[in-house]
Amino acid sequence: MIEPQDLRAAVQRGMITEAQAAGLMAMAAARRQARDGVEPGEEPFVLFKGFNEVFIVIGLTILFTGWVILSAAFGAEVFSPAGADTILIAAITLAGLAWVQRYFTLTRRMIAPSIALSIMVAMTAGVMGLALAQLAGVGLLVASALGWGTVFVVMLGHYRVFRVPFAAAIIATAGFGTVWSLLAARGVLPPDGMTLLHMSSEGPMALLSIVFGLATFALAMRFDMSDPHRVSTRSTTGFWLHVVAAPAIVNTVALRLLDAGGEGSKLLLLTFLLFIAAIAIVIDRRSFLVSGVVYAVALIFSLFDGSALVIVFLGFGLVFLGAQWDRLRSALMRALPEFPGKDRLPPFGSKT
Repeated sequence: MIEPQDLRAAVQRGMITEAQAAGLMAMAAARRQARDGVEPGEEPFVLFKGFNEVFIVIGLTILFTGWVILSAAFGAEVFSPAGADTILIAAITLAGLAWVQRYFTLTRRMIAPSIALSIMVAMTAGVMGLALAQLAGVGLLVASALGWGTVFVVMLGHYRVFRVPFAAAIIATAGFGTVWSLLAARGVLPPDGMTLLHMSSEGPMALLSIVFGLATFALAMRFDMSDPHRVSTRSTTGFWLHVVAAPAIVNTVALRLLDAGGEGSKLLLLTFLLFIAAIAIVIDRRSFLVSGVVYAVALIFSLFDGSALVIVFLGFGLVFLGAQWDRLRSALMRALPEFPGKDRLPPFGSKT
């Protein structure tokens, strides 16, 4: 660990400037304060830092909506993208959004406006991609792939510049949409299987779902393990990736179990969800558990018109986990043997 005297020595030797040393000490103090302010068992999550951010999001939404309506007067088609006019207006819109986001994200460090602007960038990129597909005269599925692919590329560049954690969820979703569309265009996947609740429990669609979920989970863990104290945007990026990964992982397993029918399949589903809960506790991510459980509940309602006993059990389980999370995690982590990466997970408390 670098101490203040080390930084002063580096300044004296001309390795860094006094301004750089002061900046490093300020950053270290801020990270230490943020780390000390997190209670054991808590998972930091902030959507906005004050109502002013909500106020600005409302204004940005109205402004963006007005611009979309105004752009129609210049020949840009939003709901049926076509023509060079649409591509030009979309490019101008992306440039304008980047200019606005530079202020709210890089200068003001606002959370909610950064998320809202990221969504607007993704929507604009999608319109641009579909307009390019229309000019190229490609089929519907190839056009879908081009639309998703444009969102993927634009949001990847967006993340590299602005580092908005929420953008990672959009990038992952756009990547999935691109692959699905390309495989569907080649006849590998059914053309009507994009909706998550209609994915198959077997075949290429199931394989795509589980591979996508595991790959996204691995990427989320890479971000998490680089910031175990949860004090930087890397951890928040991991949070949003977990939100995307959990439904994709639960999808294939849950559908396969539910397809079997009967009470036994529901019992197996609950057992699987307990396993997911154990994983979530180990990595200290409620977001991974909640998004997976919510998806499973949606599946139960969609396929079996609901199951009161299962819903009650899941609700009780979530309440219990929320109340005893830190104690359960401490006990579980102490019981588990050493494994690769255990020391890079969030520290666990000493409560028993």
